[in-house]
Amino acid sequence: MALELKQQLKLSQQLVMTPQLQQAIKLLQLSRMELVDLVREEMVENPVLEDGLDSGPEKEAPSGEERGGEDMSLEGVEAERPPPAEAPGDRPETTSEVKADEGAVKEIDWDHYLENYSMAPPMPSYRATSEELPSIENTLTRKPSLFDHLVWQLKLTSMRKTEEQIGMLIIGNLDPDGYLKDATIEEIAAEAEVTPEHAERVMQRIQEFDPVGVAARNLQECLLIQARHAGEDDEIVVRIIEDHMGNLERKNYQAIARDLKQPLEEIYEAVKVIASFHPKPGRLYSEEEPVYITPDVYVHKVGDKYFVVPNDDGLPKLKISNFYRTALSGSPQAREYIQDKLRSAQWLIRSIQQRQRTIIKVTESIVKFQREFFDKGINYLKPLILRDVAEDINMHESTISRVTTNKYVHTPQGIFELKFFFNSGINRTDGDEIASESVKNKIRDIIAKEDSRKPFSDQKIVELLRDQGIDIARRTVAKYREQLGILSSSKRKQLF
Repeated sequence: MALELKQQLKLSQQLVMTPQLQQAIKLLQLSRMELVDLVREEMVENPVLEDGLDSGPEKEAPSGEERGGEDMSLEGVEAERPPPAEAPGDRPETTSEVKADEGAVKEIDWDHYLENYSMAPPMPSYRATSEELPSIENTLTRKPSLFDHLVWQLKLTSMRKTEEQIGMLIIGNLDPDGYLKDATIEEIAAEAEVTPEHAERVMQRIQEFDPVGVAARNLQECLLIQARHAGEDDEIVVRIIEDHMGNLERKNYQAIARDLKQPLEEIYEAVKVIASFHPKPGRLYSEEEPVYITPDVYVHKVGDKYFVVPNDDGLPKLKISNFYRTALSGSPQAREYIQDKLRSAQWLIRSIQQRQRTIIKVTESIVKFQREFFDKGINYLKPLILRDVAEDINMHESTISRVTTNKYVHTPQGIFELKFFFNSGINRTDGDEIASESVKNKIRDIIAKEDSRKPFSDQKIVELLRDQGIDIARRTVAKYREQLGILSSSKRKQLF
């Protein structure tokens, strides 16, 4: 068989992930805080970018025709929004399109571009009229951690150097709840080159530090330490902790009374004392701080209409520095370097603009689907999936997923993550569907109104929901209850 070479012409379409497209996709899925960090990092690495807040008074922005260049601000996105560009992932980009676009960027007359751009407002242009910054006293302090608090007490004791070393090893191995679970006392003793008995004595001294009960190896030991420290010599309290932790957790007080041969009232009084102890003493010095959420967009109701407004407060007002305009007339090497940085800055500003437009467009679609929620509250939340919004605004589901992750919206009903509005449906007895989040809210309301002495079982909650026209299985109620962090009926029951 003879071998021969042939030429074939084949036309195909493929997705080419250019650096600019990768940057647009990356920006789209960033949270607000991550975007701020990325922009500030770009401002450090790219000298062409600067924050408009630091560049003095801004000139009034002329119209697009007067500028003759590209509009680099977000002003007017809501009032007169042009058709937004397709978000990343909505359509494939062919090789020819990429080359043509790159060629167009290289042919930009930067002198003419910067001359017109200097009159444009920095991006973003929307900013609150007043900004109140916290005082310096509120920014220079932090809450002491459990480790710092225990080390401070350790330094105040009169321990020898070897004992202090053992104490540091014990404190360093405590978990956030204050328990010694990451290492055994034998392992600590071996590392400090002392006997386990020596390490045990140091641990007992640390267990008396504030908060009392730290460095315990389990819940039982933690409660016993607190009982002895509180001066509870009551034999009933100690025996319940030592011998009846299982019955205590199940609230089986009758079994405890029978075994200890004590009246039930005495057991109740002892349990009240145990309930006053802290089961996780380390949490009193938790380093977890409250998370303050800044919404990406606002939904305002004016009359009978809802308007979506971007929140650019706190974001750097990006603009291209005019300082580098004069440097374009310098050496070829300098001109090439500055042009490369100008292209990078231009793509960053474009990507942020596209990100903002896409978030607004997705939010507007959510408002359209969930109008009853915005009017009446969470009980009127409808089932919604990513495909519904994707088809409504002609974008890909992956784009909707990126946009709704770690993005928050301020609504008349409160602040919610955009993903909150996407829920599976639960059937109603009348044939309609209700969102799963609405069902969770109804379960929460039912449990909040129950008699704490006779809490509702999961089956009873099923029956109460069925009376409201919601058809749901008992195991689904149990799953939603656990997701809400609500205990079972036996553990919710209060006898005193």
